[in-house]
Amino acid sequence: MENRITNKNTERTEKQPYLSVVIPFYNEVENVERVWTILSQVLDETGKSYEVIFVDDGSDDGTRETLRKLAAANAFLKVILFRANFGQSAAMAAGFKMTKGQIVVAMDGDLQNDPKDIPLILSKLEEGYDVVSGWRKNRKDKLIVRKVPSRIANRIICSVTNVKLHDTGCSLKAFRGDLLRKISLYGELHRFIPALLRMEGAKIAEIPVRHHARKFGKSKYNLSRTFRVIMDLTTIRLLMKHIHNPLRFFAHFSAFCFWAGVLVLANAFYQLFWIKVDVAELNIPITLILLLWAMAFQFLCYGLVGKLVVNTGSRKKFEY
Repeated sequence: MENRITNKNTERTEKQPYLSVVIPFYNEVENVERVWTILSQVLDETGKSYEVIFVDDGSDDGTRETLRKLAAANAFLKVILFRANFGQSAAMAAGFKMTKGQIVVAMDGDLQNDPKDIPLILSKLEEGYDVVSGWRKNRKDKLIVRKVPSRIANRIICSVTNVKLHDTGCSLKAFRGDLLRKISLYGELHRFIPALLRMEGAKIAEIPVRHHARKFGKSKYNLSRTFRVIMDLTTIRLLMKHIHNPLRFFAHFSAFCFWAGVLVLANAFYQLFWIKVDVAELNIPITLILLLWAMAFQFLCYGLVGKLVVNTGSRKKFEY
């Protein structure tokens, strides 16, 4: 799925840097060097140890070649190259997995996020928060195509996840590294990282950040992602509501199937003893009863297995 490129002098960097910065790229050849130039300058000025991880999500415009050159010339830069386009969540998950920093910062590679805001986010994180999310208060995007759909999606996401942010779609975020590396990303779940971390007990804050109009390349966002986002939002809602007691979730389905079977059984007895139908005519109701009760038992088993997995994971979580 991926290739990793690191500089030969990487041994000179600390084993656990204070800060890790993860940036995914997809056909951003005009922006790669600009991002690195600005980002490296900002990180040097912080005076803290750092590493930068650039993830190429299957670009075909020369981005990969530029990343290889940068990684060969800079000791603090690591590059992950995907063989195909797997999506932003996969790219960010690969980057997060490779991080070693106490603090992890994520941002887009189109320079609409400003790397100069990273110190502000780090300062807010040091106040005791586990997640600090950027808020593009003065967003430089088209109103109808980007701003309006984003505002609608933001309200829906906040109401479903109960994570109150002005801008859930801003990619510029900072996280506690040990907490971030506990979660798994797939689908479009990179949009819901604060909600996933909220389930781990994270304290979340938000601060206004700068936002610039795109100067190079093309936006990768379109309305075709809406269905996937809705499905992942449904997943998040179910996880947040039932992650600690999946038995209760499956018990609803089990009870429904059981009582539906009881109703079919009662109807079968009514037809047999009151209407005096022949037993041979009850083949379908009897089959349906057995099927419903088998489903009830199966859902109950799912719940028990889920409860066992949650309890096992909880014990492991507190072992260290």
